[in-house]
Amino acid sequence: MISTKILYNAVFKTDEVNDIHKFQPLPQPSGSYPYRLELAREVALKNPERMVFHMVGDTGGSKPGDLQRQVAGKMAAQYLLATEEKDRPAFLYHLGDIVYHYGEAEQYNDQFLKPFESYPGPIFAIAGNHDSDVNPESEAHYESLEAFYTAFCNTCPKTIYFGPDGGRKSQVQPHVYWTMQAPLATVIGLHTNVPKYGHIKEEQRNWFIKELQHAARFHPDKAIIVCMHHAPYSADVNHGSSLPMIEFLDSAYEEAGVKPDIVFSGHVHNYQRFNKQYNDGKTVPYIVAGAGGFDELHQLANPYDPMFCMESKLLNQVQLENYCDNRHGFLKVAVDKDADGLRISGEYYTIPQQNTIEGPVLFDHFTVNLAGR
Repeated sequence: MISTKILYNAVFKTDEVNDIHKFQPLPQPSGSYPYRLELAREVALKNPERMVFHMVGDTGGSKPGDLQRQVAGKMAAQYLLATEEKDRPAFLYHLGDIVYHYGEAEQYNDQFLKPFESYPGPIFAIAGNHDSDVNPESEAHYESLEAFYTAFCNTCPKTIYFGPDGGRKSQVQPHVYWTMQAPLATVIGLHTNVPKYGHIKEEQRNWFIKELQHAARFHPDKAIIVCMHHAPYSADVNHGSSLPMIEFLDSAYEEAGVKPDIVFSGHVHNYQRFNKQYNDGKTVPYIVAGAGGFDELHQLANPYDPMFCMESKLLNQVQLENYCDNRHGFLKVAVDKDADGLRISGEYYTIPQQNTIEGPVLFDHFTVNLAGR
């Protein structure tokens, strides 16, 4: 019998659900338009030619266990044990799904504040679908993103009332979609709401186009990074790729006349790294990093299974470069500037299956060179 190796790549599910009715209206912004936060005001960046930060998604979990603590603990150890200041992450950027399965304030202490109490740096975030959803069986009324705003979109740093025993203060992000302005990068964070494949309305789309155009004014001296919860491209069995997010991004890029240098997302509980080649010659990496602690990991789908489809012109120029679907893990991202220009590099670390004192294991690394772009 001849065995054939499966060539995994991005797929669409053939039975995609349409749950647009789950869309939740957004709260009022806590800051002023165009919702930009100057990182230098919140974080002391000691090296003007290097910025390092952690990135992870889907760290929440409603089942008993210590996976969140393991991932958070390994990131904290990496932060504390950095032998050189230039290699120490300045902050953590969370890609959403901080708590499961609904964004209830009572879940934040056990699922986020306690697991991350050992993390010594600031934590910024975009919200995931579970952070944005409302429990229909909750006896107490609350609005979508109410707890997320308390923790991440406050008007000033305050003690988080649903985690009074911890030392972490609330963040001061100006809105649920917002832009981080850093010396070496513009990081645009989108809010993709509750539906399984995401949904973004016209108001946010117009904002995103303007933020891309604004970021382009400083490019290539500053990298353009886009973060979103729902993964545009995925090869997994649970979600597959998101047609709404692909169409949203492609149309926004075309109208703005600008593409980012890299796109990060979560939602899918594994690690995947894609490259998409556009007709203008630019290649954009799409990174999925959603194995941050939720107990269930998502395996890759057999693209020849009739439940999945990879025959689409939207996937023709997309290539899966690497993946890990059987370990939890996190990203360490760096943006560097030298005489040759700017580059983005990433390292994906997995944690041991058993809770041991062993450090995280480097699984994948990549570099995006902005020189000449």
